[in-house]
Amino acid sequence: QVQLVESGGRLVQAGGSLRLSCAASGRTFSSYTMGWFRQAPGKEREFVAAISWSGGSTYYADSVKGRFTISRGVVKNTVYLQMNSLKPEDTAVYYCAADTAARYSVVVVTTTLGYDSWGQGTQVTVSS
Repeated sequence: QVQLVESGGRLVQAGGSLRLSCAASGRTFSSYTMGWFRQAPGKEREFVAAISWSGGSTYYADSVKGRFTISRGVVKNTVYLQMNSLKPEDTAVYYCAADTAARYSVVVVTTTLGYDSWGQGTQVTVSS
C-alpha cells in the first residue's frame, strides 16, 4: 500500500478558495487512480473527485462540479484539490485515497469501496 498525507485544510470564509495537497510515498504512485472524499459530522463519507493514473480523466460529484479541480503533480508524488467558491456545506474532513489494487486502470471508481489506501484527513471549515 501507499502512504498518504493530506494538508492544506483550514478555516475560510464562504466564497473563498483553498488548495488541498496529498503527498504519497511509493514509486508506483503514478500508476494509481486517486480520489478525494469528504465526511461531515454525522454523515457518511462521500465522493468528491477522482483522477485517472494518467491524469487524462477526472470525475466530480455534482455538488462540486465547476468549483473544484483535481490534478496530479507533474514531478512529485502529489495530488491536489483546488476548491473555489467555497460554501458552508463544503465543511468536512477531506480524505485522499488511492486505488492500489489495479495499476494503470481505465476504470475510475467513485465509491469508497474502490479505494484501499487512505490518508488521515484534513479539516476544511467554511464560515458563512
